[in-house]
Amino acid sequence: MIKTRHASMQRDVDLAPLTSYKLGGVAAWFADVEDEDTLRAVLRSAGDVELLVLGRGSNLVVSDHGFPGLVIRLVGAFLQAALNEDGSLAAGAGMPLPRLARFAAAHDRGGLEFFVGIPGSVGGAVRMNAGGHGSDTATWLLDATILNRLTLNERSDGPADLDLAYRYSNLDDADLVVAARFRTVEQSRARGEEILRDVTRWRKQHQPGGTLNAGSVFKNPRGDAAGRIIDALGLKGYRRGGVAVSDVHANFFVSNEGARAQDVWDLVWAIRRRVGDETGVWLEPELRFVGRFEGDEGPEVR
Repeated sequence: MIKTRHASMQRDVDLAPLTSYKLGGVAAWFADVEDEDTLRAVLRSAGDVELLVLGRGSNLVVSDHGFPGLVIRLVGAFLQAALNEDGSLAAGAGMPLPRLARFAAAHDRGGLEFFVGIPGSVGGAVRMNAGGHGSDTATWLLDATILNRLTLNERSDGPADLDLAYRYSNLDDADLVVAARFRTVEQSRARGEEILRDVTRWRKQHQPGGTLNAGSVFKNPRGDAAGRIIDALGLKGYRRGGVAVSDVHANFFVSNEGARAQDVWDLVWAIRRRVGDETGVWLEPELRFVGRFEGDEGPEVR
């Protein structure tokens, strides 16, 4: 066990329980990090080792072979939120988005209700400009605090600096989101809770609840929906190994007993190739695969 000043790095930690698919192997190294001082110490100790910052594991598929580098999970102070005097909300990168939405509503602030339907974290929301129900992170983000793992320099970036677009930011693998600040609007708690219920109800009606999945598999192409295209080709129920296209929503792939992470990989690229060959639309995966997988990804993501 390698120890830093504030934290210890563990060897061979099982990552499957930390992802929504409950699949995958072990991390060569793993560290729970509770504050920014600890994060800096861990990064200095890690050097140039391959790094993965783990949020809720909601759009992540870890290889059955595991992850050969260091996995950092942001806990402690990174799970906190606070209401500022100007009505903005500050939140750590590890804060779950549904919890942030409910925190805002409980403090008579509105605008962030859409986050209740996104099973990710603040850091992931900034990195991927998470969105849903007619809104997105870019609309409400004031600024994000970014730590560069190579230089340990910190900066504050707004939406324009991050070049936020549909499921996109310009952050690279060296950029770690550590916190973010969101604008909100004044709104009664009762109204906020009503909107939260509406979003939650819609999600239960239109998405496959009670299953192991990682949310939307593909980004929606311009002017269309990935789920609609996959459904139109009759691919609901199509499977590879223990993973199948959901019968409820075709842009959700659900994991069944005996599934492997490799099955997710195989199904994603099989569906993408089928859609591309038959429609000319080459879908771009929203899932993030880490570690080693077998097989070709198919035509270049475009």
